[in-house]
Amino acid sequence: MLKIFNLSLKINGFPLKEAEEFYNEIIKKNDKEYIKFLKNSKNEIVDFHIKNNPLYKNLIKGKEINRWEDLPIMTKKDFQQPLLQRLSSGYNKKNIYINKTSGSSGDPFIFAKDKFCHALTWINIIYKFKEHGIDFNKSKQARFYGIPLDFIGYRKERLKDFIKKSYRFSIFDLSDKVLETVLIKFRKTSFDYINGYTSSIVLFAKFLKQKNIILKDVCPSLKCCVVTSEMLFEEDKILMEKQFGVPVVNEYGASELDLIAFQNINDEWIVNSQTLYVEILDEDNNPLPNGHEGRIVITSLFNKAHPFIRYDIGDIGILDEKSTLQKPILKKLIGRTNDIAILPSGKKSPGLTFYYVTKSIIEDEGNVKEFVIKQTKIDTFDIEYVSSIELNENQIKDIEKAITTYLETGLNFTFVKKEKLERGKSGKLKQFVSLLNNQ
Repeated sequence: MLKIFNLSLKINGFPLKEAEEFYNEIIKKNDKEYIKFLKNSKNEIVDFHIKNNPLYKNLIKGKEINRWEDLPIMTKKDFQQPLLQRLSSGYNKKNIYINKTSGSSGDPFIFAKDKFCHALTWINIIYKFKEHGIDFNKSKQARFYGIPLDFIGYRKERLKDFIKKSYRFSIFDLSDKVLETVLIKFRKTSFDYINGYTSSIVLFAKFLKQKNIILKDVCPSLKCCVVTSEMLFEEDKILMEKQFGVPVVNEYGASELDLIAFQNINDEWIVNSQTLYVEILDEDNNPLPNGHEGRIVITSLFNKAHPFIRYDIGDIGILDEKSTLQKPILKKLIGRTNDIAILPSGKKSPGLTFYYVTKSIIEDEGNVKEFVIKQTKIDTFDIEYVSSIELNENQIKDIEKAITTYLETGLNFTFVKKEKLERGKSGKLKQFVSLLNNQ
């Protein structure tokens, strides 16, 4: 069988074979070897960026660094300059992988990885999914994700879906009528796994419960369901596993980094210690013992194109007490949203819909630093944003047009420029909030 997925990565210049060999060397290390490997990898990536990256060199400037804990904490605020000004020496648009974050935290931005680092990212993902019987080259995916509606963006994502053997379901309208068509597709298609936004898939599970249907009964090929991007509550996991008839796997990742944690077949939420170094810190940036709740701070060990060193991702989490350096286990994750918007027509749409369409308008402008969307009435939404200048008339019209295109007509919007936005306990923005009681 032609391995189209692997081939697509190789064609785009990602050294998959070399990355896999390197990855296998890491996972074969014993505890003692791994501790040495981690220490060396941390030191090497810091030394590299101090010598080769102007942004990181400037961040370190004047600071006395005697220990790892003395290194500054990085946030997205440190990256508010054009991408080319953030790259390390020797890297340019021709020899890097460039992408954009989803902006679900309210701080969307463009990032880069060197091609070896991105190949490592994919090897890690491939290995984690493989444990659950999923092969990207042949396993068919039922995909619950957003998709651009512009011609180029739409065609690009559809090509990706073809390569990944995916069928993408729209998440912009999850009414019972639409979910009935989703069910019909599962009856006709031998899907191997479900993958997508948690809230969308939960709505599908609730629909199946209403129908008294177990999905694996109508789609016997189904092996597992992988949820991502939003909080997975235990009661929702129980519901999905019952209605789908397969294990539900919790994925925690960040596009600028890698998979951060992924549940194994023993239901342990294993932190990625192969390509990342994860710390849990208190408010004063001090490391916390396992079992204590704190800020999740991550170092990308092999990204030489763009520094992510002690990078505060904006979430709060707890590492399990039985965690080791080589096998850290995520006990709890706090800070992601799964709010649902209910619209005048009866449509149910995940809050991520609003992230998706809003970011597509404002993320590349560079002026809007943060934004939140609040549903105040069934047909009314407030968009609060932090920016050096007011959104102009064209931007406002584009946002309104995009949301109307993805959702429905007759919605009302207000735009409010603020000095700062209200944050939750975690310090992370909850970008979409519905103030309605009928969620």
